[in-house]
Amino acid sequence: MLFDVTFDPLKDAINRIQHGVSLGLAREIAWDDVVLKVDNRRDYGEVREVGYMPIRGRTFCVVFTWRDETRRIISLRRANEREVDRYAKDG
Repeated sequence: MLFDVTFDPLKDAINRIQHGVSLGLAREIAWDDVVLKVDNRRDYGEVREVGYMPIRGRTFCVVFTWRDETRRIISLRRANEREVDRYAKDG
C-alpha cells in the first residue's frame, strides 16, 4: 500500500549529517515489508513508530509519526547489527 511521506527540510539536512542518508530515501520504502513497533521509550507528545525494512539491499531503521494520511519521517538510518538480526528474525 502506498502512502505519502513528508519531512522537515532542516531535519533532512541534520539526518544527512548524522546518518549519511536523506529522509527522501523513505519514498522507496515498501511499507508492506516494514516490521513496526510503537516507540514508547518516552512521551514525545505524539505516537511515534519505529520500523525496520530493506532499501536497496540493506536494512534500515525509520522513525515516523502519522499526520492525517501521511507518514512524517523523523529519522532514517542504516540499521545496526543488532537491529539487522532482529529484522531477520521478526521480518
